[in-house]
Amino acid sequence: MARGKGEGSIYQIADGRWRASIEAGYTRTGTRRRIVITRDTKTAVQVEMKARLRQIAESGIPAPGSSGATVKAYADDWLARRVASKRPKTMERDTGVITGWVVPTIGHKRLGSLTPADVRAVHRAILKAGRSPASAVRAHTAMKKMLRDAIVDGYPVPPRVLLVAPPPSAITDRTGPTAAQALALLTTAENDPDLSRWAAALLQGMRQGECLGLTWGAVDLDRGIIDVSWQLQALPYEHGCGGTCGRGRAGNCPQRRFRIPIGYEVRRMRGQMCLVRPKTARGQRLIPLVPWMANALKRHGDEMGMDTDTLVWPGADGNPRQRRDDLAAWHDLQARADVAHPSGRPFHVHEARHATATLLMEAGVPESVRIAILGHSQAAVTRAYEHVDPAQARAALEQVAGRIGIG
Repeated sequence: MARGKGEGSIYQIADGRWRASIEAGYTRTGTRRRIVITRDTKTAVQVEMKARLRQIAESGIPAPGSSGATVKAYADDWLARRVASKRPKTMERDTGVITGWVVPTIGHKRLGSLTPADVRAVHRAILKAGRSPASAVRAHTAMKKMLRDAIVDGYPVPPRVLLVAPPPSAITDRTGPTAAQALALLTTAENDPDLSRWAAALLQGMRQGECLGLTWGAVDLDRGIIDVSWQLQALPYEHGCGGTCGRGRAGNCPQRRFRIPIGYEVRRMRGQMCLVRPKTARGQRLIPLVPWMANALKRHGDEMGMDTDTLVWPGADGNPRQRRDDLAAWHDLQARADVAHPSGRPFHVHEARHATATLLMEAGVPESVRIAILGHSQAAVTRAYEHVDPAQARAALEQVAGRIGIG
């Protein structure tokens, strides 16, 4: 019986061996492209042809020259293409895990010969090096995305490698300051120039980049609103010379430019420090100011001036504040206030937002409103921030409300 279209054909060649031919689309010049398999026996060629047809059914027709492509070769091309469409932070994270862990571990492997064991080898390499389970999960996510894209591009990645489960995540100890601790922090900072900076994090739920990128033009004290539409971020450079300047670092290239995707909105502040849009549309939001916060901002603005394009919380030299300096100031405040994480370490800057989420939840604020205030893209993210401290008493919350004016 004749084979149907796309089922391939088998025939014997002059030297006695058997050959199978499978139609595989067209070349760039428009001519037919075929996958040819040659084996010593008819049975052997039939087995191989069935395997190839099954692979095509599952993963699509392989790209020309894809059968010998290695993980490293594809990773180099994949990362280079993503620059045009991915945010700088996403590129930095994915490049770090792909070039730092995936390529050194399995970069020499052919895409078509990958096995679940290879995926797990990347997990083991990361954990054996003492990195956190979260790092292994991030690498797994990026690797899986890369291999999915390889399949779309026509490379014969075995589908089973995409079924490998990510490594288990560790139990996080992230939590925010309690209401009493938040009160202690704000009381200690009462005469500091940065009082409103820490209030923005603890009471308004603003992220570090959102605080450091806030300009007075986005603060409406009359209406009691902050427009969170930008955040401060250091953008990476790339060579603008096409590699002809002879300087290794892109930042030293006379024609350097920012490595950003097409359509990425940027307001340059100084050097690499720029204002960029939040990661998601929900991240752009209007936050109502509690009266206490509005008064703190007004006092701060009266002292430093409120020019529209001026940063609300700049560095000591008036330029954009570096994240490391902001972190150092946050740790110093905790030390002065005798406040620490339950484990004894200082709270991370990002953990200040946990306090906002918890207080909003305990006040009975609907989830939809909490999401709008915190700028989360999913309700599940907001729930991850909420931590109910059984030691918190109603009286303590009333003291916080009375002290900061949110009651």
